[in-house]
Amino acid sequence: MRDTFSVEGRVAVVTGGLGQLGTQFATSLAEAGARVAIFSRRPFGQEQLAAKFPGLEDNIRVYEASVTDKSALEATTGKLVADWGVPHILVNNAGIDSKPDGSAEQNAPFEAYPQKYWDEIIETNLTGVMLTSQVVGSRMAAEQRGSIINVGSIYGMVSPNQALYAYREKRDGVPFVKAVSYAASKSGLINLTRYLATYWAPRKVRVNLVSFGGVKTATFDKEFIDAFLERVPLGRQAEIDEYNGVIRFLASDASSYMTGSNVVVDGGFTAW
Repeated sequence: MRDTFSVEGRVAVVTGGLGQLGTQFATSLAEAGARVAIFSRRPFGQEQLAAKFPGLEDNIRVYEASVTDKSALEATTGKLVADWGVPHILVNNAGIDSKPDGSAEQNAPFEAYPQKYWDEIIETNLTGVMLTSQVVGSRMAAEQRGSIINVGSIYGMVSPNQALYAYREKRDGVPFVKAVSYAASKSGLINLTRYLATYWAPRKVRVNLVSFGGVKTATFDKEFIDAFLERVPLGRQAEIDEYNGVIRFLASDASSYMTGSNVVVDGGFTAW
């Protein structure tokens, strides 16, 4: 019986594939037999590749291209197609955010929030997905197949609970507000996903969104984590590899009748 969850022999693009989650997605797909092209805005040598993805060097390559530079995306995609053929899978994972332990300016009250941070985050998180989908997705559509997976967030579905960040003002004496730009960018992905799903359905390109909750990391303040976990029914953050399964599912034929969907994996955060 054919394994509908298989991605063996398929070509996948993972943007932001050198980051925390991107590394997991690239590794998981490569271990399952896919050839993975990481689109990175910075160069990455062969020795670095071998150190980061030991034993997977034959299945993973890094191509230099920023998701906000359409010309670079077109040139890089051309190289990839010449090397491995037209991609079957695109994981739009590249994204940036202002962190809970970031500067007060990056997390200023809405009335004083600097436009430069809005522009930077929207350009990467939303425009970058549009441009990458435009360049890579059009190649898929010409081949009459493909799966695009957009990486979203619970903050694309619900507004950030500012009470989670109140400890910063108490601790530092400076107002601290979770900024509007990240939530706006991830919310925009919901309808961008629906738009592309309906637009490319006649050409058999599926487009879905995954909305993730928190993932365990050492970079967040303990006060933030404690407050956040009080609002997660499962009482914990996701382990670093717990999002791999849904990416593999959406990349494979097991999800062949899914398009335009938002798959929420958040430990129950948005259920309350």
